Parts: sequence; C-alpha cells; structure tokens
Amino acid sequence: MVQTSEDPRVQQKVLEKKREILHAASRVFRRRGLQATGMRDIAAELDMAVGNLYYYFKDKEALLAFVQEDTLEALLELATRVRDQKLRANGRLFMLIEEHVVLLNEEIPGSLAHLEVEALSEPWRRRVQDRRDAYERAFREIIEEGMATGIFRPTDPKVSAMAILGAVNWTVKWFRPDGGKTAREIGRECAELLVRGLAA
Repeated sequence: MVQTSEDPRVQQKVLEKKREILHAASRVFRRRGLQATGMRDIAAELDMAVGNLYYYFKDKEALLAFVQEDTLEALLELATRVRDQKLRANGRLFMLIEEHVVLLNEEIPGSLAHLEVEALSEPWRRRVQDRRDAYERAFREIIEEGMATGIFRPTDPKVSAMAILGAVNWTVKWFRPDGGKTAREIGRECAELLVRGLAA
C-alpha cells in the first residue's frame, strides 16, 4: 500500500499513477465486467507486476473506494460551480446534467465503478454514501427552486432528483467513445429530455 507523504509533488505523482491504473481498470471492467475482474487482470492490462499494483491499492475494494471518492469529489466541485452560475433553475439543471455525463464518461477514469457503492464495506460505504447524498441534494435544491418559481411543475423533488441521477449515471454502462456521439452530445440530449420532463 502507498505510504503517505507530505511532499505535494510525491502526492501528485501517486495520484497520477492511481488514475493511470483506473484507466486500465476501466477498460478491463468494460470487457469482463466489474465482478469478474481481478487485480491480476488489471495488472496484466498495465503490463505491471501485480505486486506493484498492490503498492497503490491494497485490494480491489480499495480501488473501488478510490474511484467512488475521486468521482464524487469532482461531481461535488461541479455542483458548486453550477450553483454559482447566474442562470434560472432550468439552465442550471441542464448544465449540471450535461457536465455530469461528460465528467463520468470522458474525464474520470474507471467511473463504471461509480455505480458499485454496494460493493464497499463499512466505513467506506458510509463515507461514500454521505457524499452521494450531498450531491443528490444539489439536484433536489435546483428542482425545488424551479418549482417555487414556476419553471418546473410540482413533483416530489427527491424522486425527480433520483430519477435524473439514475438516468445519467447509467450512461457509463452503454456509452462508447467510438459510438458516433461524444459524451457532450449525449449529455445535451439527456439534459434536453430530462429538463423538459420537469417543465411546467
């Protein structure tokens, strides 16, 4: 397992290596499925000795936890940026949906594992779930604001937020970079459909 270091340069190099590993893991996950993929499969994809892989992740659960935390950190930063935009609720929701799809499918390696929170044991699962709940609240708050201002029709904000998140998270299961559309194009189409579904 990686030893901690106070040197920011060392920490950055470790982070970059972990993300390189996640890129490889993501390719294997798509070919073999998450459950069927072992640490040896990921090491083979990298042409790396499995012992070297364990230097960065002590086991597969540690790798999955890192994916979850890395993804959620980026998504929460996205939610903060969108919250600060001087847009009406529908514009902010459109932006959040579009950028969510781009983030998961183009910018974050290994994000297929973002769906696998149930694969984590405590205390990892609780820590990850708390952050997922915080991100879901960002959607709910925009929906509540849109209803209060008459932009969105009355719905249960929690159900609407979870339905949207279910749709956009699932894109990691079927999106393919060579599939004819970019993640941004798919994100815009998802946003168009999902925001229109809430419109008053």
